Amino acid sequence: MQRFTQKIVQMMKNEKLFESQGGPIIISQIENEYGHESRAFGAPGYAYLTWAAKMAVAMDTGVPWVMCKEDDAPDPVINTCNGFYCDYFSPNKPNKPTLWTEAWSGWFTEFAGPIQQRPVEDLSFAVTRFIQKGGSFVNYYMYHGGTNFGRTAGGPFITTSYDYDAPIDEYGLIRQPKYGHLKELHKTIKLCERALLSADPAETSLGTYAKAHVFSSESGGCAAFLSNYNPTSAARVTFNSMHYNLEPWSISILPDCKNVVFNTATVGVQTSQMQMFPTNSELLSWETFNEDISSADDDSTITVVGLLEQLNVTRDTSDYLWYSTRIDISSSESFLHGGHHPTLIVQSTGHAMHVFINGHLSGSAFGTREDRRFTFTGDVNLQAGSNIISVLSIAVGLPNNGPHFETWSTGVLGPVVLHGLDEGKKDLSWQKWSYQVGLKGEAMNLVSPNVISNVDWMKGSLFAQKQQPLTWYKAYFDAPDGDEPLALDMGSMGKGQVWINGQSIGRYWTVYAKGNCSGCSYSGTFRTTKCQFGCGQPTQRWYHVPRSWLKPTQNLLVLFEELGGDASKISFMKRSVTTVCAEVSEHHPNIKNWHIESQERPKEMSKPKVHLHCGSGQSISAIQFASFGTPSGTCGNFQKGTCHAPTSQAVLEKKCIGQQKCSVAASSSNFADPCPNMFKKLSVEAVCAPSTTTNA
Repeated sequence: MQRFTQKIVQMMKNEKLFESQGGPIIISQIENEYGHESRAFGAPGYAYLTWAAKMAVAMDTGVPWVMCKEDDAPDPVINTCNGFYCDYFSPNKPNKPTLWTEAWSGWFTEFAGPIQQRPVEDLSFAVTRFIQKGGSFVNYYMYHGGTNFGRTAGGPFITTSYDYDAPIDEYGLIRQPKYGHLKELHKTIKLCERALLSADPAETSLGTYAKAHVFSSESGGCAAFLSNYNPTSAARVTFNSMHYNLEPWSISILPDCKNVVFNTATVGVQTSQMQMFPTNSELLSWETFNEDISSADDDSTITVVGLLEQLNVTRDTSDYLWYSTRIDISSSESFLHGGHHPTLIVQSTGHAMHVFINGHLSGSAFGTREDRRFTFTGDVNLQAGSNIISVLSIAVGLPNNGPHFETWSTGVLGPVVLHGLDEGKKDLSWQKWSYQVGLKGEAMNLVSPNVISNVDWMKGSLFAQKQQPLTWYKAYFDAPDGDEPLALDMGSMGKGQVWINGQSIGRYWTVYAKGNCSGCSYSGTFRTTKCQFGCGQPTQRWYHVPRSWLKPTQNLLVLFEELGGDASKISFMKRSVTTVCAEVSEHHPNIKNWHIESQERPKEMSKPKVHLHCGSGQSISAIQFASFGTPSGTCGNFQKGTCHAPTSQAVLEKKCIGQQKCSVAASSSNFADPCPNMFKKLSVEAVCAPSTTTNA
C-alpha cells in the first residue's frame, strides 16, 4: 500500500501537478469508503485506517488529504460524504470544510437489471440543498460515463457499460438536459459567491415544507435559497415582503435576495434524444472455430480428488475454468431401457456455468448480483460405459465491495449429485476431477491480429452453419465513415467476449432486464429502484468501440460465443442526436435579467428563449412540433393546448431550419399574443440530421 501510494504521489510531484507546485490538484484521497470495512475488522481496521492516514500525510503534497465515508478519519485528514444527498452531513471537526466527494448522478447497471436514471431536477435539488446548508465542495460521480473494457467491470454481474446516466455519456456525447441544467445551476451559484464565502446561512421557516436559507455579508452581499420540500404540491411563500412560487421538491436561488435566477425543478435547456444508426461498415469473410470440449485428458490439466474454488485455480488469468470427471454407467441401468433419464444437480457459488455430457451441451445456469450462488438441475443423456461430465464455470467480474474478499467463493464447490440411477443418489463431489484453466482459443491467442495461427478456421456462410455453443468467430471490416461514436450491436448473440484488433471490448450478455419500469417522477427522495427503464429488453445490447482502436481498413473482429447466437446479424452502429426539444415559459428565471437589474442598466428585460442545438456535423432538418400558448406533454409527446399561436411552426422553421443551433424568444412579439392575460410557454421539437453541403 505504501509503495503504491509513494509511486503515484511521486509521479504527480514530478509533473508539478499539486496546487502547492502550481498545478491543478487541490485535494488527494487515501482509501475509499473504508468506514464500513473498518467496523467489520474492529481494532485492526482502525489501526490500518490510522496508519494509512499518517502515511499519506507524510507524503507532503501541500494539499489536504480526505477520506470519504469515514466518520473517524484522524486529523488532519478530512472526512467527506458520498451519496445521493449530503445536506445532512457534517465533518467530524468544526474546523474541517464540508465536502461532497461523490454526488451520484445515476447508478451502475447489472446484467439482468434495468437501466437506472436520476432526473436532473432531483440531482440539482440535492446539490442546492447541500450548498444552502453551507457545503463547500461538490464532485459529481460520474460526470463522464465510461466503458469497462476487457474484464475490468467493477464487480460481479456489472455490465461492460458504466454510463451511469452521467452528464457526458459513455460515448462522450452531452446528455441533455442533465448537462445544461447543472451548468446553469453552477453559473447561478457563482453569482452568489461573495455572500456564500463571507457568511454562514441563517435558516427561516416559510411554511410547513418551505424554508429560506439566507447568506448576508457585512459588505452588503446577499443570497437566498428558498426551498419547498413538499414532493407533490407547489408552495406560494412570502420572503422580504415579496411573493414567490416554488415548484414541488425544488429550491429557487436568489443571488441578490430579490430576483429568482434559477429553480431546480424548472428546466429551460433542451432535451436531446440519442439513437443508434446503421453504418456503411460490413463484417466480411466470417470464419469459425469450435472450442475443444474434451479437455479432461489434456496434458495441461490438473487432477485432484474433490472440487476446487475457481479463482484460486485460475488466478484470474481467465474467466473460464473447466471441471471434468468421469462416471461409468452399467448397461443394465433401467434408464437405458425406457426409463427416465437421470437428473444432474450441480451447486455453484457463482457466477455462471454450462454443463456438457460427452461433449454435448446439456444446459446452462446463472446466478445474479444479489445471489451469486445458484444450482443447475437438468436431465442428462448418459450412455452405457464411460461418460465425461464437463462443467465450464464462468466468472463475471471480481469482488469489489465489502470486507473479507478472501471468503468470497467462485466456481463449483458442490455438491454434484446424480439422481435416478438404480443405486439411487450418487454423489460425485469427492471423486477425481480434472481442471483446465481457460479456453484453447485463449491459449492459442486467437484474438491477436499479429499471431500467425495454426488453427483450422472454418470458412463459409454463417447461414449454412448450425449455431453451436463455445464457438469462436472472426471477421474483417473497414472503419465506418464519419466521426460519430461507434458501437457493436450484439443483440443477436448470447453470452461471451469480443475483441477488435486484439483489444477486448468486454463481456457481452444478452440477458433481459427485470424490474419495475412503471414510471419516474423527479420529486421525492431518490432511490436506485425509483426510475428504471428498459424492462423486458436486453440489459445491454450496444458495446462501445473507440474509433482510436480502428485502422482505415482490414480491422479484425474476434468473438467467443458461449451459448450459440446468430453472428450474421452483428453490425456496427453509430450514435448521434436525432431529436432536440426545448420548453420555456414567459416567466422562466433568467440570469441575463439578473445581470441587467443588478447593474441597473436601463435596458429592456431579456425574454426567455428556447435554445436548440444539434450535434457536430448536424443541422435542424425539420420542426416536428411548435406551439406558443398552453401546450402540454413531454419531448416526443407534445400536444397543443386550448391556447395556440398559429404562426408557431412557421416562426421556428424560418429561424432554425438548416442551422446547427438557433434560439427563439418565448414572447408575444414573436408570435402575436394568442390569449392575452394567460400564462404562456413555448414548446418545440426539432429533428437533427447530417448537414448537407452545397456549392454556391
